[in-house]
Amino acid sequence: MGHTEGTILVVDDDAVARDLLVEALRKEGYDVEAAADGTDAIARGRERRFDLVLTDFRMGAVDGIAVLREFKQCSPDTSIVLLTAFGSMEGAIEAIRQGAYDYLAKPFKKEEIKLVVRRSLEHSRLVRENARFRGELRERQELAQFVGSSPPMLEVYKLVARVSVGKSTVLLEGESGTGKELVARAIHSNSPRRDRPFVPVNCAALPDTLLESELFGYERGAFTGAIGVKHGLFEAAHDGTLFLDEIGDIGSALQVKLLRVIQEQEVRRVGGTSSIKVDVRVIAATNRDLAVLVKEGRFREDLFYRLNVVRIVLPPLRERREDIPTLAHHFLQKFFGANAQPIRGFIPETMALLQHYPWPGNVRELENVIERAVSLAHGPLILPEDLPEIIRKAETGPLGGRAGTVSGRDDALVTLDEMAKQHLVKVLGETGGNKVRAAKILGIDRRTLYRMAERYGVDLGEEGAE
Repeated sequence: MGHTEGTILVVDDDAVARDLLVEALRKEGYDVEAAADGTDAIARGRERRFDLVLTDFRMGAVDGIAVLREFKQCSPDTSIVLLTAFGSMEGAIEAIRQGAYDYLAKPFKKEEIKLVVRRSLEHSRLVRENARFRGELRERQELAQFVGSSPPMLEVYKLVARVSVGKSTVLLEGESGTGKELVARAIHSNSPRRDRPFVPVNCAALPDTLLESELFGYERGAFTGAIGVKHGLFEAAHDGTLFLDEIGDIGSALQVKLLRVIQEQEVRRVGGTSSIKVDVRVIAATNRDLAVLVKEGRFREDLFYRLNVVRIVLPPLRERREDIPTLAHHFLQKFFGANAQPIRGFIPETMALLQHYPWPGNVRELENVIERAVSLAHGPLILPEDLPEIIRKAETGPLGGRAGTVSGRDDALVTLDEMAKQHLVKVLGETGGNKVRAAKILGIDRRTLYRMAERYGVDLGEEGAE
């Protein structure tokens, strides 16, 4: 019988020792992969997540400590156990200090390694559950829109996971409403700085002179009205994260000062003569293309490169339409609590309209539309008339926003009934004909599913296909 949680990577340049360990662990029911050296191990760790890495200590250029450090960076909740034929106090201390779960000297008994594997996997599971619990508690509200499992969003999640543990400056690019501040908060809340301040500032909301005072603070008498000392936002964000939203809107003089602060990690208040050391991670965001602004001479190239250490591009909602049903149901759950009667979902025509609208305001616009629909709804399902007129009247075609082939006619506009039928067939296909899951995804009960199938002439298959 296999273990439900137990993906293990065995790393050893000794093929015989490696194969023996892999075979022993597979017999225990674990999902085991093998790597012939440290470089191979690191490459595999970037491709998939492991619950446990068992790595030899001494291996060529990339040794066990290098593997340990890399996994601690890209997958902090993976347990690492170092194995060595050269047991020493120094090696054990260094391994544990670097974050290894355990350190075993070869040759070890099979029962010993099995016990260590069981304990380390349990440790990995507890770390993951605690982190998830803390994260959910802290970010449940802030990250409400950070939802979706489309390929573009999975790429965003992977980048967020990788950059969270470091201190590199991050540049977030994306249209308004794509959730740039949510991503910044996710990076902060999953970083070692999570218990320190997260300080957001909208650079477009203030003229440069006021923004400079906000960011760097000022000394008493620095200008008319400066009746006391003001600590700036860099100081407020010390040991934490400063989120500079709409960074493309600041002028060239302030760009120079900002570059100096980021480079030197020290600020000088307006009217001040001494510098104040700060330890701040900067995350910048823009809905403009900074590379284009650089070419046009409107944004400093040196500041751009300083900010663009890690770049994360947030896709517009129209490029991840497969996430719209998930997001719509998520917001439905969020808002129907304020309504007198429970709202269970959307009729197919409503969902078809939501999936074909281009969403210029992105996720934020979708959230507002669902909130409005919940307040207008008269029954347990959201109807097309509960949506704004602009969405109801948007040109519709098959999923993807372009008219397709219907009844042999190219580029024909389809009816809402035809679209609803297509969506029903698609959901049934994705669920392998499982009616319970299909009804859940569509947000309806099974009786409604049967009525829809009958109406559109869709075969639901055998009665037993639950």
